[in-house]
Parts: sequence; structure tokens; C-alpha cells
Amino acid sequence: MSDFSKPTVLVTGAGGRTGKIAYKKLKERSEQYTARGLVRTPESKEKIGGADDVYVGDIRNSESIIPAIQGIDSLIILTSAVPKMKPGFDPAQGGRPEFYYEDGAFPEEVDWIGQKNQIDAAKAAGVKHIVLVGSMGGMNPNHPLNSLGNGNILIWKRKAEQYLADSGIPYTIIRAGGLQDKEGGIRELLVGKDDELLQTETRSITRADVAEVCVQALNIEDAKFKAFDLASKPEGTGTPTTDFKALFSQITTRF
Repeated sequence: MSDFSKPTVLVTGAGGRTGKIAYKKLKERSEQYTARGLVRTPESKEKIGGADDVYVGDIRNSESIIPAIQGIDSLIILTSAVPKMKPGFDPAQGGRPEFYYEDGAFPEEVDWIGQKNQIDAAKAAGVKHIVLVGSMGGMNPNHPLNSLGNGNILIWKRKAEQYLADSGIPYTIIRAGGLQDKEGGIRELLVGKDDELLQTETRSITRADVAEVCVQALNIEDAKFKAFDLASKPEGTGTPTTDFKALFSQITTRF
């Protein structure tokens, strides 16, 4: 490993909306971590600064991601299939928009095969900890997200989570609630299990808070071999979370 005092951490999906925040957080903590990012295209690399520590590779092609994973200590997986809205939807007409996945970008290929490839490559490279961000709702096969583009996205995400839990690599599985593009660090975070938070009014979380929990999990022993749901209280209620060790210690579920 490059520097014994400073672990190297790779964020995959670093061009995505949550991934780029996690990558930036690691870069800001350069005294603690050596950051790397993995993106799918040269355009994405440029969008997040184009630094030499950003690798271009396709998680569906296991060979292409090996250079990014070689020599890292920890891996944060923030890759995800993204459904696109079919053109022609007019909200004024009522009804619901229809969604589709682009060819080669179905959840089975991205959230299952792509994540499995990352886990396998990490295991081969001797990676010591994998943080995987999934989604709440995986307990319910009939969850509406599964019907988007007939992608069964939560089913494939869950399969990848199980694969990681069975891999033998120390892991932290974060099943995030509905993701919001809002400021982080100003809400009280909530952890749960088995989609119980979905039955409450507090079932969303900011992308920035998810990214922060990913980074905090890297150096807190209590975060390892844990899987949990993550959401937050609304801004202005509760006390903003600053003690992440206490947050992780509330979690008892391994899957």
C-alpha cells in the first residue's frame, strides 16, 4: 500500500451526484486519506476536476477497473443504474411519466454485475473494507422503484449487497432513503433496519449526508460488518449528527 499512515480510498461512481461529493470529501481530508475516483467517461473525469487520481473504467468490464483498484485500502461503491424519463411526458395532461434504461445500463448489468465485478476485483487486490451504498425498499419486491423501466433495481441491488456480505471482506452496507440535493451536516441522522423507516415520515436523506456517512465509516471500527437503513429528521428538528461512532454503535444488524 502506498503510504502506511494514510489509506488510499477509491470512490466508484465518482461522476454521479453522490459519488462526486464523497470524492470531494476525501480530497478535502488529504491529511487523512489518499483519494481516488472511478468514472465511466473522460467527460465525467473532466467534470470532477480531471485530476490524475481519477481513473476511467467501466464496471461492467472487470479488466477495465483493475488499475483503479490496485493498491487501495478501502472502496466506496456509489455506482447505480439511473432510469431515464421517456420524452413526451406532459404533467399538464396528468398520468405518470414512463421510464426506461439505456441499452447496457439496466440494473442487472450495473447494480448486480457491475457491483459484483468491483467486489471481486477488490477481494483479489486485498482491499480491507468496502462501503456499499444501496437503497431502502429492498424488503418489498413490489416496491414501485422496481417497476421503473421493468428494471427491478432494488432486487439487483439487494443481490449485490448479499454478495458483499458473503464475500468475507469487512463491509458497511448503507441503504439510503430518498436522496435529496440539499446541504448536508445540518440534520439528525437516523439508522434503522428492514425498511422500518419507510413506515415513518422520516425517510429521506441528503446526498451530502450519505457521502459523509461513507467517509466516516472508513475509520470507525463499529461500522464494519454492519448493514443499515439511513434517513434523517427534517432540518430544524432534532440535533445535527456529529458523533458518528455513536451512530454506528446503534446498529446491530449484519444484513
